[in-house]
Amino acid sequence: MAIDRVIQHGKRNGYGSLCEGGLRMESFPMRLFRKGNKKFWDPETIDFSQDAADFAAMSPDEKKLTCILASQFMAGEESVAQDLQPFMAAMAAEGRLADEAYLTQFTFEEAKHMQSFRLWFDAVGLGTDLHEYVEYSQPYQTIFAEELPKSLYALEKDPSPAAQVRASITYNHIVEGCLALTGYFGWAKVCASRGILPGMQQLIKYIGDDERRHMAWGTFTCRRHVAADERTWEVVEERMQELIEPAMGLIVKLFDQFEGARAPFGIDLDEMTDYGMDKINRRLESIEGARGRPVEEIDEDYSPMQLEDTFAEEDEKVVAKSLAAVS
Repeated sequence: MAIDRVIQHGKRNGYGSLCEGGLRMESFPMRLFRKGNKKFWDPETIDFSQDAADFAAMSPDEKKLTCILASQFMAGEESVAQDLQPFMAAMAAEGRLADEAYLTQFTFEEAKHMQSFRLWFDAVGLGTDLHEYVEYSQPYQTIFAEELPKSLYALEKDPSPAAQVRASITYNHIVEGCLALTGYFGWAKVCASRGILPGMQQLIKYIGDDERRHMAWGTFTCRRHVAADERTWEVVEERMQELIEPAMGLIVKLFDQFEGARAPFGIDLDEMTDYGMDKINRRLESIEGARGRPVEEIDEDYSPMQLEDTFAEEDEKVVAKSLAAVS
């Protein structure tokens, strides 16, 4: 007589990896896990010596912008590394072993990103307290100190599909998909505008590659819940509307730190906000496209990662075009 195996934590009477068929290597989360294994990098191999010289040669406003970008990234990476853990428990409650495995890699990468920015600050000689570069921004506090932990830790008591979608929209689509991606765009202009900060250029390339997998997982997670219950799409729209104002406010607040709201390195407010909104809207289209789809199809649909790869290709062209306009 066959035993009905259960692998959810607290109810386990078997092991997913021992079951017939083992881990489904072609499921979306396992494909992300496998891809991440091939993309391993060590932040301590990045040479920041030229970055130190480049930073020392910057004007006060240029240093300020660079410190704001790096500080907000570093604090953000710390926040998400801490706050992601309840999502693992939510996956365990569903018995989704592949997603749980991927989230261990995901969390490790976020902690590594935090370490990387700290190494950069140490290399350029900034060992002082850096809180001023994040605490001036109320929208930053709203998202990272309030909304992010609130939505993620809600999963400890409520791992329902709706709660998972709220958490994913907050984390993957606002923090990563809007703010981080817009930040990468800003970094690209800072670094490429004068061919400076080669270490940071390498770091952003590595981090961006990791984050694209993270965002793809968030899109996938929302897609599978929307496919299972179309009413979940309303949760997607509602959470996005709640957070889009502070997200855009965070970008605007950055420009308020400079006279005439003109940021150094040719960074333009409208260009930054348009960039962030474009990425949000296109991921939302991907999520909405799951409505009415069989859930089993979603689990092996690689299109969320293909979308992120498309964004990466487009980014290279957008940055090149933007820099050409400045010059």
